[in-house]
Amino acid sequence: MAKATDLLANLQDINRQEVQANLAEERKNFTYKIVVLDDDPTGVQTVHGVSVYTDWTKESIEQGFREDKSIFFLLTNSRSFTAKETTEVHQDIARRVHEVSQQEGIPYVIISRGDSTLRGHYPLETVTMKNTIESISDVSFDGEIIIPFFKEGGRITINNVHYVQYGEELVPAGETEFAKDRTFGYKSSHLGEWVEEKTNGEYTKEGTTYIRLEDLRSLNVSGIKEQLMGVTNFNKVVVNAVDYVDVEVFVTAFIQAMKEGKTFICRSAAALTKVIGGIADKPLLTRDELITEETTNGGLVAVGSHVQKTTEQLYALLDSGLVTPVEFDVHLVLDDEKFQEEVARVRTTCEELITAGKSVVYYTRRERLDLGEGRAEEELKLSVKISDAVTSIVHDLKVKPKYIIAKGGITSSSIGTVGLSVKRAEVSGQVAPGIPVWKTGDESKFPHTSYVVFPGNVGTKDTLKEVVEVLEGK
Repeated sequence: MAKATDLLANLQDINRQEVQANLAEERKNFTYKIVVLDDDPTGVQTVHGVSVYTDWTKESIEQGFREDKSIFFLLTNSRSFTAKETTEVHQDIARRVHEVSQQEGIPYVIISRGDSTLRGHYPLETVTMKNTIESISDVSFDGEIIIPFFKEGGRITINNVHYVQYGEELVPAGETEFAKDRTFGYKSSHLGEWVEEKTNGEYTKEGTTYIRLEDLRSLNVSGIKEQLMGVTNFNKVVVNAVDYVDVEVFVTAFIQAMKEGKTFICRSAAALTKVIGGIADKPLLTRDELITEETTNGGLVAVGSHVQKTTEQLYALLDSGLVTPVEFDVHLVLDDEKFQEEVARVRTTCEELITAGKSVVYYTRRERLDLGEGRAEEELKLSVKISDAVTSIVHDLKVKPKYIIAKGGITSSSIGTVGLSVKRAEVSGQVAPGIPVWKTGDESKFPHTSYVVFPGNVGTKDTLKEVVEVLEGK
């Protein structure tokens, strides 16, 4: 653990206007379509005015390629998939993206947008896409860019070590609760060691290329480009970054290398997508931008995530009195009849409150369901059943809330795609740093509604309460 001020003390200042002007010039004749595969819906947490497609049919991918914007997102939600499902989905997407690229005559670069705290199906997703595309074409991938920097969430990389910020403290990622994830756990905080750990030694710490902060801050674009030109055999490139300007310098060199014929896949958090997509800063959304229809109905908040930060934020919201609480006793999942009665009770209670003009939060009971040793598979099946029930409450809702907030990546994905039946949404922007808002499409259950996709692990303990205050006009 270290103080943020200590680690950042000796960083060289940089003229960001000059950096952005150089990048804008480089992007002018950069004709690649940027296809972002998002493993949960929070990957749009830095962008606005872009499309998110919630399926990966050829038609959706064609639509993305034909848009004027240089970037679009495909929401895979693969963090909730098994390894087998993840492989199949990424094979399908890789084939279709390459096919549409050939059909439309537009080159592409794929970004696998993963978690800024290093959880997810890595390296399975990027390896699957690499192998699939190479098997159906003459494309050969030189390397993979790894850049988990996400400023809004306090995730920074210094001296090749990835940190998560807690107040003024920087904690190496491998020492956080995220590294203890049951499915995607890891030990290493040094990203070269993390690569070695995750690839079981196939790619090594020594074989990794490191883009140093010193080179980024001294605007050594030509030197960074030369590093990229030397990458072969799908070796890894770790990018250090503590601010957006570091990513902007890197992307300038990255585009130059691609223009000279280098081919990469990227594994990144949400910062890279904003920079390479040329998306300008935008002020946080106001209530007038978020609530565009006159209604006397209340709003709806759904909380499924169980990470510690979510629970702290939920309790702060409950203490505020801004919303009426409805606890969903998911432990009743062990008794089918009682569970169905509980789901119906939660939904009808929410409907009555929303119709009466009261905003409501329904949330899963905070204690985890633990069946004991040796029953992990059974627990997983029950957790899927619980997740489906949380989603069904929105799917079956008979009244339109004035806004909807879903807390947690998997929760927000399921509610967006299944509960609200969204096929394509436009990202309006952010309601708080790192917290995106979709405007739902015509086809959705509640068209043109502001849908706040609230990551489980973003913000302070008061951020959920503050977002509700914005939406309630408090």
